[in-house]
Amino acid sequence: MAPGSLLSRAARELGLRAHEVIADVDRRLRRDLPELWEDPSVARLASENIAEHVAAALYGLEHAVDPGRIVQPPADADRARQLARHGTPLSSMLRAFRLGEEIVIDWLLAELPRLSDDPQEVSAAARRLNAVSTVYVDRMSERGVAAFQEERDRRLRWRTAIVNEAGMRIGTTLDIVRTTQELADLATERFADCVTVDLLDPLLHGRDAMGEGPFVLRRVALAAVDGTGPGAVGEAQTGSGPGAAQKLRTGSGPGAVEEPPAGTGPGAVGEPHTWSGSGAAQQDLHTCPDGSFPAFALATGRPARHHSDGPLDAGEVHSTLTVPLRARGTTLGVAEFVRYRNPLRFDDEDLLLAQEIAARAAVAVDNARRYTHARATALALQRSLLPRHAPRQSAVEVAYRYLPAGPEAGVGGDWYDVIPLSGARVALVVGDVVGHGIHAAATMGRLRTAVRTLADIDLPPDELLTHLDDVVLRLSAEAATDPDAEADEADYIGATCLYAVYDPVSRCCTLARAGHVPPAVVIRDGEADLLELPPGPPLGLGGLPFETVEVGLPEGSLVALYTDGLLEARDHDVDVGLTTLRELLAQPAPSLDAVCDTVLDALLTGHPDDDIALLLARTQGLGADRVATWELEADPAVVARARSDVSRQLSDWGLADLDFTAELVVSELVTNAIRYGTAPITLCLIHDRTLLCEVSDASSTTPHMRRARGFDEGGRGLLLVAQLADRWGTRHARHGKTVWAELGESAAVPAAAFG
Repeated sequence: MAPGSLLSRAARELGLRAHEVIADVDRRLRRDLPELWEDPSVARLASENIAEHVAAALYGLEHAVDPGRIVQPPADADRARQLARHGTPLSSMLRAFRLGEEIVIDWLLAELPRLSDDPQEVSAAARRLNAVSTVYVDRMSERGVAAFQEERDRRLRWRTAIVNEAGMRIGTTLDIVRTTQELADLATERFADCVTVDLLDPLLHGRDAMGEGPFVLRRVALAAVDGTGPGAVGEAQTGSGPGAAQKLRTGSGPGAVEEPPAGTGPGAVGEPHTWSGSGAAQQDLHTCPDGSFPAFALATGRPARHHSDGPLDAGEVHSTLTVPLRARGTTLGVAEFVRYRNPLRFDDEDLLLAQEIAARAAVAVDNARRYTHARATALALQRSLLPRHAPRQSAVEVAYRYLPAGPEAGVGGDWYDVIPLSGARVALVVGDVVGHGIHAAATMGRLRTAVRTLADIDLPPDELLTHLDDVVLRLSAEAATDPDAEADEADYIGATCLYAVYDPVSRCCTLARAGHVPPAVVIRDGEADLLELPPGPPLGLGGLPFETVEVGLPEGSLVALYTDGLLEARDHDVDVGLTTLRELLAQPAPSLDAVCDTVLDALLTGHPDDDIALLLARTQGLGADRVATWELEADPAVVARARSDVSRQLSDWGLADLDFTAELVVSELVTNAIRYGTAPITLCLIHDRTLLCEVSDASSTTPHMRRARGFDEGGRGLLLVAQLADRWGTRHARHGKTVWAELGESAAVPAAAFG
């Protein structure tokens, strides 16, 4: 297409009447996409977009600009971001592009026959027009979608950050007034101009039923960006001008529209809505009028979003979110979020955010009502479920502390454990169950038992956390479907966990974590550093993998495992807590118990806001003089040589009393590996508190003990091992397996072994 072509002339002629084209596009879009004109700000953006795109398209056609080089309006991407901020669906934006394209094409196609009587020229120009418009609109759509999605992602990150912040700031104590004020303060800092929180007065006095008649509410929290609220709190504030219609959007999520029953709900045409935040000072009792938005939210348990369409004076409320505070099936009160300074209306993202942080606050308020009765029982239960003493093992020296949360928070579900494993290894565990109270303590006990059971079968850390995640999911499903479970038992069950396995032979530590805070490590007398571990998802999400990291730890290294309650305090943030912890761990101390006491004294200035588990482990090693290893061929003839090597090694170690028993065990294990396993085969003896015999091969097949019949030639090997050893088992590696047996110094051949 060249300047002077039919299409170029048509665009030039139409450009002289561009205002007519723009008006037609505007009119058609208002008819077919009314949602773009519901919000005045969005309507203004749409109108500007129409005018600039029509002008750009006609200019490009008139001057024969390649469609890929037509300069699009500079503000196009910014408008797409603003549409995303207003909550406009992406489909509406894309549909507006296509509808606008169709209308402009219709105008140009109508212009072509007026400028040429040649059908072939008109047809060629029409084909060229379709090609150019397709390329232009595709470019416009791609750019708009990219900007729109970028803004949506930013909004999602923003909402996620605020929700995470809400988890840190809301519910720090079991004080109802403070908890609700934390909700109001956070919301006004982040997305609302003023927030009020009203709780049902009967619930504050221990009665669960809301009763009949008008709802009696007590104002427990109020916050505003200017310190006073819209106009002045205590004066009537209208949410719409005279004769303006109220638009009510309610539902469990954005987009669900439901009108209140006729004659009873708010928002009747011509009736101004009085913002319920006015007229009630903090801690005052007031009655919620029938038919108001708060009454509707309290009665249905569903949120509402409503805007004012009429002209407003400066400082008057133009957009309101009314969110019920519900916890465990009980409606506790209602929170109202309003805007009167921010010109943007609340959108779907704001409604979701308000619901999420209100839900957190509601649970915290409900916990305050319940904790007194459960605290003493939960403390006793929790103490009984934690380890009472550290098991005997040689891999690490350990010290530990557990501190329950202060009375405001109630007991939690933090736990720690030290689990001896095969091969002189040891597992170090720290976990944190979501929530507080007796059910969190009970869940902690079940998870600790599950961890010990999974550790007994020698699962790698990542696989253990995967199975533990399944356990949490089953617990959640059982709680959710148990008809006899109390309301708070049916809440989400989740936990974080850090699982580490230290091998004193290789001096390597293998770790994996499920959403838990990373451990700190001091390499001998050096500085304390946080191990860079993949965070992993918290337990209870399901379907996501966990990753392991293997680090070398020289003998004498200090490993600190802890829960987040150690770092979070009222007088410092997490970063300060981490810095202090690292400094304290790097200081010399006479014992690990002294290190524990020093850390707790420095980081805690009173009752902790969350319970705390701290586990310190100083690594030890087994030298080459305590470990003997032989590589064996897959030949039955090597069994005799293996027995001789074992006998000679035991003599060097002064364990001649175990000679006969160890030879029998080694003989059976090596024979099984040769007969049923795969090369390479390795025999290892470890002289620890007991004698450990390990035979490894490349096969993943797990041996099983069975009872041999009278005339069977085989089948008695593992039965003999089980009779002779204190313990025995199999652990799997990434490639192959190891069958091990543990022999105590008093091991002897029982008569049953030959019966």
